[in-house]
Amino acid sequence: MLGNYSSATEFYLVGFPGSRHLRYSLFATFLFLYSVTLMGNSVIITIVCVDKRLQSPMYFFLSHLSVLEILITSIIVPVMLWGLLLPGMLRLSLSVCVAQLFLNLSLGTSEFLLVGAMAVDRYVAVCNPLRYSIIMNSQTCNWVVIVSWVFGFLFQIWPVYATFHFTYCKSNVVNNFFCDRGQLLKLTCDNTQFTEFVLFLMAIVIIAGSLIPTIISYTYIITTVLKIPSASGRRKAFSTCASHFTFVIIGYGSCFFLYVKPKQTQAAEYNRTVSLMVTVVTPFLNPFIFTLRNDKVIEALRDGVKRCCHLIHK
Repeated sequence: MLGNYSSATEFYLVGFPGSRHLRYSLFATFLFLYSVTLMGNSVIITIVCVDKRLQSPMYFFLSHLSVLEILITSIIVPVMLWGLLLPGMLRLSLSVCVAQLFLNLSLGTSEFLLVGAMAVDRYVAVCNPLRYSIIMNSQTCNWVVIVSWVFGFLFQIWPVYATFHFTYCKSNVVNNFFCDRGQLLKLTCDNTQFTEFVLFLMAIVIIAGSLIPTIISYTYIITTVLKIPSASGRRKAFSTCASHFTFVIIGYGSCFFLYVKPKQTQAAEYNRTVSLMVTVVTPFLNPFIFTLRNDKVIEALRDGVKRCCHLIHK
């Protein structure tokens, strides 16, 4: 679409190629997943804010994680849904594409940091329960959240600038359902090897920087729990970490395959599939992961439903 050595001022998203029937079926599926994601994460935020039983660091971090999940999926999915309804490709301006990529990467970085902090929180709760309220006080929790948000946005300024600093002379058609960095780099005629290597190192720093504390924390947690003499005590201790550990496996697994690779310009189908896991499936699963195996959240939800029913019948 572009002439040689010209810079793109707009991009076209391929989205999901296929028949109109397939696109409408995908639209209905993704709309359902997106609706459940918004509702489920909003419910978590609400009950954490209003229920006194959930006024603890674990649920404070969980509410912020739900906020991040809502924002991450809302940056991608509405654009994807609109593209599925159009007969052709979806056109995005350069500024919209830059904003989408920057917000997606920044919020994702903040989420990694927050998940790592949640692992440390579980370590303190299980291994140092007597000092838990002193170490994980409200001031510490607030600073953890602030640093996670601020660092996430500051850390991604250069990667996004470097991505759009190249000359896009091959085409302005992005073979994905959002402005994917890997597919964008395939459109430039410049040499991107050094930039891709730096981006690879930065991805390792973020993921490993939050994964290492998580691994260390769970190593100590498992060691401590196994020393508990009673089976019920071990089961109770493990149950406080099960939800977070499940989220770690799903979240880190999908993001590892998407971002931690020396060559950013992977095949389009590979990027599209893994991107769906990160932006659609994981935010959708988040409310179920943190509610189905958490007795306190289930109890708070049950009481909330009873109060709502009581108000309706009045």
